[in-house]
Amino acid sequence: MPNFYDDNHDLRFYVDQYIDWEKLVDLVELHYKATDAPKDHKEAVQTYKDVLELVGEFVANEVAPRARAMDEAHPVLKDGKVVQCPEHQAIFEQLKEMGIYGMTVPRELGGMNLPILVYFLIAEVFCRGDVGSMTHFAFHAGMATSMVEYSLREGTTERDKDGRIIKTRWDAYVQEIIEGNAWGSMDLTEPDAGSDLAALRAKAIKDDKGVWRVTGNKIFITSGHGKFHFVLAKTKDENSLAALSLFLIPLEIERDGKIIKNGEVDRVEDKIGHHSSATSSIQFEDSEADLIGEEGDGFTLMLMLMNNARIGVGFEGIGISEAALRQAREYAAERPSMGKMIAEHEMIADYLDEMEITVMGMRALAIEGAIAEETANRMALDVRQGDKDSKKEMKRAKRRARLITPLLKYAAAESAVRVTRLNMQIHGGNGYMKEYDAERLLRDSLVLPIYEGTSQIQSLMALKDHLGAAMKKPQAFVQKLAQAKLNAVSSRDSLERKYWSMRSLALSAQQHILLQIAKDKFSEARHVPLANFLETFKKWNPKTDFAFGMLHAEHLTAILADVEVANILLKQAQRFPERREIAQRWMERAEPRVRYNWDVITTTGERILAQLQRAQSSAESKETRASH
Repeated sequence: MPNFYDDNHDLRFYVDQYIDWEKLVDLVELHYKATDAPKDHKEAVQTYKDVLELVGEFVANEVAPRARAMDEAHPVLKDGKVVQCPEHQAIFEQLKEMGIYGMTVPRELGGMNLPILVYFLIAEVFCRGDVGSMTHFAFHAGMATSMVEYSLREGTTERDKDGRIIKTRWDAYVQEIIEGNAWGSMDLTEPDAGSDLAALRAKAIKDDKGVWRVTGNKIFITSGHGKFHFVLAKTKDENSLAALSLFLIPLEIERDGKIIKNGEVDRVEDKIGHHSSATSSIQFEDSEADLIGEEGDGFTLMLMLMNNARIGVGFEGIGISEAALRQAREYAAERPSMGKMIAEHEMIADYLDEMEITVMGMRALAIEGAIAEETANRMALDVRQGDKDSKKEMKRAKRRARLITPLLKYAAAESAVRVTRLNMQIHGGNGYMKEYDAERLLRDSLVLPIYEGTSQIQSLMALKDHLGAAMKKPQAFVQKLAQAKLNAVSSRDSLERKYWSMRSLALSAQQHILLQIAKDKFSEARHVPLANFLETFKKWNPKTDFAFGMLHAEHLTAILADVEVANILLKQAQRFPERREIAQRWMERAEPRVRYNWDVITTTGERILAQLQRAQSSAESKETRASH
């Protein structure tokens, strides 16, 4: 029988050889103090492999064969309920019987106590079969785990001296999800507020009994027809992130033997892809809600969900790209043209090579990011952590996760569109026909650069972090640039020289952006009285002073992602000589991209910025005349 885990040699390399399971399992199993814990990390890892094998077989034989039928049968809203096609229902009934909805929930709460990393690996395997089904599955396992983690973070969890959970705030909800009788969603977007969360209108107030009640409309909510909703709403009447609080709202409440309606699905979106996952509009009207954490903590708490979701999208992109790669390979090997199979034509061979190394590079970045994110989160909640070395390690992991997450979300999403597009092109006219799955994969990929924070938002995050670090320690930044340039010519290993050449271009691009920003600020300062000249450099307007950086944020992010993957693959090659060819292939393709993006950053932009400045000045002038 086919198995989407077994047949993926690159994925199995990470599970069998690369991941430091001993360290991670120690954190997951709370240092093996529980009587029902595995005896060592090897026993735990065998369990993880068994689950991956199980899911790999299930997806290959039950999900993938139903993907086209689910794509053709869109979910519909009927009598206030979302109705999915029989194929979708069959898959999720089988998953319920398999008992894996609680895979990342602690064992003492009835879960399987698997690392989040294993869940992410399963996400890739699942998405290869059908990405829409995976996104719906995510709001089972992910929702229950998030409830537990929020309870831990706000201090409403009872734990014994070894850290095992005795009771959490939402035990009943967690059990309902684990048993397969409910799922949830996270509700951020509103009709007039997408990326700009400060513009949200949903409001929460306390009634005279001290119960929080939320009113507002949320749209584009993945799996929004679930029972449990993490909802971002304002508890202060102001447009700021500090006004946001996070709530847990069940759409139905059972009380005194009666079911009370606490919110409703009023629309199911008609999308171009992801048809096996329902996307809904939700109306809350004085809906009873549980405040999570403290008032004003909403943005920070939602970021915890978003970081995991963004890493998850990275794995989604890899899974769908893996499916496209295999489709393209199979078709190219069997399609004759001009006396030979098209796989033997030079351009098609080049496409297939690009697709394969792209998938491998994104997988390397995703696994590195997932390890860092989970390590940081588990160390933060570890009852034993307190020594200086542990705190340093936790901070390092946190910084690493923060560095990689926006790069992964950006690069894996954008490359999935590229890879699925190449798959369609390799199929030629057949790829444009619904008879083949190439067009479905392309349609399914198109949302990846949009949801869970657009590619542009990820770019601005990466820009902010990298420029902020350089401005904070300019001397260290200059030293890094000088060292990178030196290593690019002095390293004995040709692969290292190529990597350092790419790294020096990344740092040079950042330096150019910073110098351009400083030049623009200096130009502004020249027009103020001499006595206030230095004061100008103490006040920075993020909406205007960083215009050059924001213009080139995507180009810089593309460079940073290419270079970070090169860094990871170079280190792999140093540990595992058989991986050297993979690192060489990545750098062969990435270095010209880095040079191109560096060239764009250092030679373009002034015309567009001048055009925008003229338009803004004209608008301000009109506004001034109108006011007089």
